[in-house]
Amino acid sequence: MEKYVAADTIWVLIGAFMVFFMQPGFAMVETGFTRAKNAGNIVMKNFMDLCLGSIVFWVIGFGLMFGTDIGGLIGTPDFFVQGDYSGTYPSWAFFIFQTVFCATAATIVSGAMAERTKFSVYCMYSILISAVIYPISGHWIWGGGWLGAMGFHDFAGSTAVHMVGGVAALVGAKILGPRIGKYNADGSVNAIPGHSLTLGALGVFILWFGWFGFNGGSTVCATGDDVLASIGSIFVTTNMAAAAAATATMFLTWLRYGKPDVSMTLNGALAGLVAITAGCDAVSVPGSFVIGIIAGIVVVFAVEFFDQSLKIDDPVGAISVHGVCGALGTILVGVFAVDGGLLYGGSSAMLITQTTGVIAVAAYIAIVMTIVFQIIDKTIGLRVSAREEIAGLDMEEHGLASCYADFMPALEDFHGAVSPSEAAAVTVTHVTTAASSATRVDGAHKMSKVVIITSQLRFEALKEALDNLGITGMTVTKVLGYGLQKGNTEYYRGAEVSVHLLPKVKVELIVAAVPVVDVVAVAKKVLYTGKYGDGKIFIYDVENVVKIRTGEEGYAALQDKPIEE
Repeated sequence: MEKYVAADTIWVLIGAFMVFFMQPGFAMVETGFTRAKNAGNIVMKNFMDLCLGSIVFWVIGFGLMFGTDIGGLIGTPDFFVQGDYSGTYPSWAFFIFQTVFCATAATIVSGAMAERTKFSVYCMYSILISAVIYPISGHWIWGGGWLGAMGFHDFAGSTAVHMVGGVAALVGAKILGPRIGKYNADGSVNAIPGHSLTLGALGVFILWFGWFGFNGGSTVCATGDDVLASIGSIFVTTNMAAAAAATATMFLTWLRYGKPDVSMTLNGALAGLVAITAGCDAVSVPGSFVIGIIAGIVVVFAVEFFDQSLKIDDPVGAISVHGVCGALGTILVGVFAVDGGLLYGGSSAMLITQTTGVIAVAAYIAIVMTIVFQIIDKTIGLRVSAREEIAGLDMEEHGLASCYADFMPALEDFHGAVSPSEAAAVTVTHVTTAASSATRVDGAHKMSKVVIITSQLRFEALKEALDNLGITGMTVTKVLGYGLQKGNTEYYRGAEVSVHLLPKVKVELIVAAVPVVDVVAVAKKVLYTGKYGDGKIFIYDVENVVKIRTGEEGYAALQDKPIEE
């Protein structure tokens, strides 16, 4: 008699393939919600989550999660998955299904720590969470551990997968600190928009699609009328929660901000999907609708709370979507479950069990990840340097000038973007030489145009020095500079990249009262490092200047007020 059921095996594998497809969804959401100069780095992190996680989960993680229970806390190690974990499907089918779930938990952290984390450190974290950290709490819930034994219900992973990733993201983002320019000295917030909402929306649609495998495939069975009816119901509750959450988020942001917020509404759909994952098999369609509305409202306030009150910089909202809504959705099972929920005549026992599980897993992840991240931070360091962060991780970590070849990269506004620790080195001192005390001369004024092209890293220092010199107006343009930087050979797919188009700033100013030689002297003093890329200064004679508003010409047109005769 055959052991395996074809329908069950195929269903488990289809679920695995769909959850696998969520990986590019996460990559697109994170890439779209961040800046183009880090896109390659983000793609690499999400890609390596899957690669590294697949290996170490096979080596040790799977056994710790699903091996023979030891005291309800951990599974017996089963290196390289030698045991039999089959049901009506083969062991390897179950293994690949669980592998892609592990990759999902690992990749959630990437978004919250985006744009300022060392790639090497991120790979270390990915290995640790896939090999040990996620499998242990996963064993408590799904592997025969103590939470499962007490009746904790997390059907597809609101807590086991999403909250684990969300809490780890919270710890990592807190220890890492905000991106340069995110917060002003007075604590006010600077929005740093993502470079492509189109990519972000594509990622959300991919995730929504994959979630049908995430939740529906978690039946690990596709035979019998009861199971088939459950699969149909799971698909509907999953879809309804996402739709309701996105709609609630749209209307709430419309009311709070005056216009419906696109990125927040996309987060709303994900919040609904995360929240329904724990109870998608246990709640009714109306129950999923309400859960979605609650999640869609909560995610908005959670994003604002972490961003504005706690000053934790989470570029994609991963903490709020996965951490907060993962915990929320798990607890709400105790309210909305048709069998045992408070609204359906159940006692408080289920609600207490759900809350206990959430608190226990959150505490475990918070403690372990704090230890892990602190050790890494104190030894090799979590964060790239300020210079690397401003230049972009694509170039600094991967030798990639732009992963959008032949397109203008989306460059950042700095918001005074030099970190306090490097301010002295970057901003230099106020210019106090004779050059800064140039006075107006009598008679005709020679007008000159000075054009300075230099690195974005030095712009704030240049601007401050020119202000001190008495320059009252300038035009600043973000441009691409073409040139070969010797000693900095980079490779793309094994081939040497001989030239780069690098982000530069072009500063244009017309001077008359301030001698050109003083402007040049100050610019050279501020911009000089002795390395390639310091920039160039171009000087032109200006024949005339006409102020359109008043009709004044020449020197008078350069003044803020008419010159008194």
